Amino acid sequence: MPDFLGHAENPLREEEWARLNETVIQVARRSLVGRRILDIYGPLGAGVQSVPHDEYQGVSSGAIDIVGEQETATVFTDVRKFKTIPIIYKDFLLHWRDIEAARIHNMPLDVSAAAGAAALCAQQEDELIFYGDPKLGHEGLMTATDRLTVPLGDWATPGAGYVAIVEATRKLNEHGHYGPYAVVLSPRLYSLLHRIFEKTGVLEIETIRQLASDGVFQSNRLRGDSGVVVSTGRENMDLTVAMDMVTAYLGASRMNHPFRVLEALILRIKHPDSICTLEAPPLVVNK
Repeated sequence: MPDFLGHAENPLREEEWARLNETVIQVARRSLVGRRILDIYGPLGAGVQSVPHDEYQGVSSGAIDIVGEQETATVFTDVRKFKTIPIIYKDFLLHWRDIEAARIHNMPLDVSAAAGAAALCAQQEDELIFYGDPKLGHEGLMTATDRLTVPLGDWATPGAGYVAIVEATRKLNEHGHYGPYAVVLSPRLYSLLHRIFEKTGVLEIETIRQLASDGVFQSNRLRGDSGVVVSTGRENMDLTVAMDMVTAYLGASRMNHPFRVLEALILRIKHPDSICTLEAPPLVVNK
């Protein structure tokens, strides 16, 4: 592994280090939601600090003829910007006495702190994917300019969730995005789909999965009652990874051992109209 991660000075034995890294990877895979609907571009290398962010506008069909002489619109970049790839990280500490106790008593090293750091990094990654970071000038799926929107409706009414998602896929289709589709919902909306759909004897969520063949997921990062339907594929968006989630050793401090879970990535939205958010109307406050 690269020296900047401090692995040469790492105080853990090989089996202890393997247990820690395996735990970080397992927690990340279990926790991450945004990656389940995005194609990955990379890893590009930890030193890569910026990446071109292209946007494409308009959709025109391909040509068909016998000799290939028909003129057709070229796919090209309408807007190109260079975006800085941020680092997501969380530190944790292993106490020297815990390490010694595990070795003396031949017990597995307790890596709960590493698991907690990985879970918090995963939450921050999903926050970046769904809402971006206004301070850094990055947009997310829920905040992308020129995204499509449909009314959320009242999901307490059976079938309302299905109707809203059908409307979202219709709008995406009209803008030239024919799927496959994926859906991410806030936890309460996701739970409301686990009921029998009309008189079919089938759960409402199973009916929606026929529309969203790339999956229906829940994320606690979505705020309030909200959701998003996307037409997946790297032609529409991708997650650009400079460095995937990894653990670094920060050097001994007062006999204890601080570590850092970190990654570097950015969401690139190439077709904003391949995203359709499900939004409740804003609350009206009577004055």
